[in-house]
Amino acid sequence: MTHPPAAASPVLAAAVLAGTAACGTGGGPLTINVYYSTEENFDKVVARCTEEAGGRYRIALNTLPREADGQREQMVRRLAAGDTDMDVLGLDVTWVAEFAEAGWIEEWTGADKADVEDGTLRGPLETASWEGKLYAAPKNTNVQLLWYREDLTPTPPKSWSEMLEMADRLRAEGKPSTVLMTGAQYEGLVVQFTTLVGGAGGKILSEDGTRAVFDDGAVRALEALRALATSPVASPSLSNQKEDDIRLAFQNGQAAFQLNWPFVYAAMTEGNPDLAKTLRWAPYPAIDPANTGTATIGGFNLAVSAYSEHKAEAFEAAKCLRSAESQKFSAINSGVPPTIESVYDDPEMAEPYPMRDAIREELKKAAVRPLTPAYQNVSTLISTILSPPSAIDPKATADRLRSEVQDALDSKGVLP
Repeated sequence: MTHPPAAASPVLAAAVLAGTAACGTGGGPLTINVYYSTEENFDKVVARCTEEAGGRYRIALNTLPREADGQREQMVRRLAAGDTDMDVLGLDVTWVAEFAEAGWIEEWTGADKADVEDGTLRGPLETASWEGKLYAAPKNTNVQLLWYREDLTPTPPKSWSEMLEMADRLRAEGKPSTVLMTGAQYEGLVVQFTTLVGGAGGKILSEDGTRAVFDDGAVRALEALRALATSPVASPSLSNQKEDDIRLAFQNGQAAFQLNWPFVYAAMTEGNPDLAKTLRWAPYPAIDPANTGTATIGGFNLAVSAYSEHKAEAFEAAKCLRSAESQKFSAINSGVPPTIESVYDDPEMAEPYPMRDAIREELKKAAVRPLTPAYQNVSTLISTILSPPSAIDPKATADRLRSEVQDALDSKGVLP
């Protein structure tokens, strides 16, 4: 993801006014301002949590732009100015380290920390931590699955190479054979790479996030990306495709496999109900079959601003917004997978989430994107260097990644 500098915009001005208005005047209840991404029906969760506060405070939802870059830009600008009107922040899983290192968010401790850790899956918890401390509460998560058509492939592949072999056979038989992957120069390409690195048992950064590693597992991941990109079963548009592009191509019957998030299930059911009858899912195919099901985590975490003047109430509100009841509602009504394991067992999850067991198992062995305050720079470099995937030279590309990402970690060099 890139975050170009921008002057104050009408959208930012509107957000500032919304935050100011939400503070209220006179003798009304205290207001807790929540800044969160666009999410269908999240206002209903906010309303219920306000009701549960019993008049001690009300929660005001301030909706951030749909694009991640715009969300982060607005919060960073206001936090850098020490804005006290922000209480609870919805952070992309890649932002926690940056915000924690900057001193913009509070550590979760004591009973609040214990409440968050109780029953939360390990993978999402990892994304909410920095340097051994918990800085956010995982609200919802996401992992990619392999989506395939049962009429073309009754048994799904168990590894990356087997997936390509199956696709080649389908092509030889004159059947839909394309393997769809997000290969455009953006965060979606980084997700595919980190997933493949994890599935090869490799590392991108050292455990403390200070050293660029890009080991043999990363080289194998680069080989896998190139193998698909240069294969006749790759989409001709691979280097320009994002999530919705590949979802539509698969939905239109043009492909055998796609690597994508769970939102494709509901979209396919609505967009092409006949083809949806053949839609199946399987764990993300790893380079090493023993690691199949290792997938990169997405999602959002809730953090409390260091500048909030009502921290106790902000922690309480955040816990309600990500409670098991709230996560179940959001999973069913908004399509965002839960981070609390018990929610997956709820009978009401069966119909909207028939793939819930596959999601949960991937979350238990998830690959987390590099944990570093410099993630935005690291991500930009990786997506630039890997684009287009067909031009990857595995060892040389790994060397370049190692050198340029290290410069980014050391605050040297110029971003592409």
